[in-house]
Amino acid sequence: MKATLHEIENDMRYLKLLSQSFPTIADASTEIINLQAILNLPKGTEHFLADLHGEYKSFQHVLKNASGNIKRKVNEIFGNELRESEKKELCTLIYYPEEKLELVKASEPELDDWYHITIHQLVRVCRDVSSKYTRSKVRKSLPEDFSYIIEELLHERTDDVDKAAYVNVIISTIITTGRADDFIIAISHVIQRLAIDLLHILGDVYDRGPGAHIIMDILSGYHNWDIQWGNHDILWMGACAGNEACICNVIRLSLRYANLVTLEEGYGINLVPLATFAMEHYGDDPCDEFMPKTNGGSGEIDDKTRRLTAQMHKAITMIQFKVEGAIISRHPEWSMDDRLLLRNIDYTKGTCTVNGKEYEMKSCCFPTVKADDPYALTPEEQTLIDRLRHSFTVNEKLHKHIRLMLSHGSLYTIINDNLLFHASVPLNDDGSLKEVELYNGMTFSGKELMNRVDRVIRSAFQNDTEPQDKAFATDYFLYLWCGRDSVLFDKSKMATFERYFLKDKETYKEEKGNYFKLRDDEKVCDNILNAFGVSGPNRHIINGHVPVHVMSGENPIKANGKLMVIDGGFSQAYHKETGIAGYTLVYHSRGFQLVQHEPFTSTEDAILRGSDIKSTTQIVEMSAHRMLVADTDIGRELKKQIADLDKLLYAYRHGFIKERR
Repeated sequence: MKATLHEIENDMRYLKLLSQSFPTIADASTEIINLQAILNLPKGTEHFLADLHGEYKSFQHVLKNASGNIKRKVNEIFGNELRESEKKELCTLIYYPEEKLELVKASEPELDDWYHITIHQLVRVCRDVSSKYTRSKVRKSLPEDFSYIIEELLHERTDDVDKAAYVNVIISTIITTGRADDFIIAISHVIQRLAIDLLHILGDVYDRGPGAHIIMDILSGYHNWDIQWGNHDILWMGACAGNEACICNVIRLSLRYANLVTLEEGYGINLVPLATFAMEHYGDDPCDEFMPKTNGGSGEIDDKTRRLTAQMHKAITMIQFKVEGAIISRHPEWSMDDRLLLRNIDYTKGTCTVNGKEYEMKSCCFPTVKADDPYALTPEEQTLIDRLRHSFTVNEKLHKHIRLMLSHGSLYTIINDNLLFHASVPLNDDGSLKEVELYNGMTFSGKELMNRVDRVIRSAFQNDTEPQDKAFATDYFLYLWCGRDSVLFDKSKMATFERYFLKDKETYKEEKGNYFKLRDDEKVCDNILNAFGVSGPNRHIINGHVPVHVMSGENPIKANGKLMVIDGGFSQAYHKETGIAGYTLVYHSRGFQLVQHEPFTSTEDAILRGSDIKSTTQIVEMSAHRMLVADTDIGRELKKQIADLDKLLYAYRHGFIKERR
């Protein structure tokens, strides 16, 4: 009791503040009862996605079907009550209620009867997915128009004889008042929302696919999510901050995949000046190496557009090399001088020297490059990059999306004994954490490196950052994109120049960093988890970034289950390489399930034919007991709150604090 008295005396200031929220013994006791009850609810379902790369239609569908979690629920609830075709129809209705209703109304002869049966089914599904949550949390997720009605239906059952008529009358009245469509749409969206408690995006919303801006708009309205920034996200963040090399890379990648939708339609970036410049300076250049790839989601393009795209592609690439050279020259500490390859070109011989060895070039047509000063921008290039920089830095919608990434994101997250990050933790050859220089000769490793880099990124967008610090932060986005020891790259080099201009494919090789070489070693993963302070008997590292080559037999589960890689290739550009269309991960109260997806056909096909993404579920790890909120980070926090409320009760009962009735 003396220890308790000592604790009370030490915590008096905090307890007095707490008493303002709970002014009586009854209030404090009620809150303790409520929190204890929450601790014994099943753990909410977490949904992990990575490397979306602008594939917004696939993303929308996976979000709507919760990686098959809703289908699993429907199968569990209805079992043999419904035929497989009926369960498929019900799932499609839940995913796309507005569109599916139009089809049903055009073909269903007994519509009122269909409404009655379907609403009963939807209520059963909604009751199941809401069972993990308190009434208060469910109530907050309900649409205002139908909040009271849905709540009544969720908590009254037709197998209760006394309430059966009550429930049936509610449903019948919904139909007779003409609100059936609105109700079905509303409850379907509630089911989608309650099926997933927390969404984790492990990086790379941007590039390749056509709808990164649409994904960001969807996330802006999603109920609970976080993101661990990927290298492609950082590229767009750098462009938004005004890093000219990032701006050029963003445009180059868009042109490479013949996908200008996000740039032009999503953010309204005007590329006409670039097109004009490209036609003027590269009009006679065949630009063969710069012909766009058309498997990135934009389909085939006509020859004229293809030719102009290639010219623009080469024009922005040459400007990119020049502005990268200026940034690299400002930062000798990055040790990236070996990437300044424009100065190694022998125009007479048509060769370029890389790492002391001479290689033949594919072409040597550089109309804007001066042999004696290859990294100098021409006046026209300078004007163009100035205009592009202005377009990115004042773009209101882009800034809104980047702020969203900053407020919901970080380089890494630790949650429920899982360490989430997009790409890498730099390691030495022996698997120990590598010390990496960040600035002013100061070196950091592991968790502290991630924390420091996170602060640098944020400082680029803060008004109170000192000018020299903001300049460094803006430049640093380039290092994050392609620096050897970057936590988002971790390779020997980015062989952009070599792939475009050198014939010998030996020069294309980008040696992976030690993290990628050693991450299948359980001891290495344990060392990383220890360094980040991740504890618990079932702890994991979860990554994206590197596509899993399923066709070659690669397993996404590594290090004896300690590490899971969930980038199987959402982007269409990866499908031939990986053989699948991505992995997602579901972590519910009974354990982890890894879901392998085949390519998504189309939203139209999903609605008309009820075709879902064909998915294979692999049980990664099942818990011996059903995990409760008490087993989670939130549970640990609630236990602390209960302990504080117990102290407040003691203070009330022993006269340290007076009740305010």
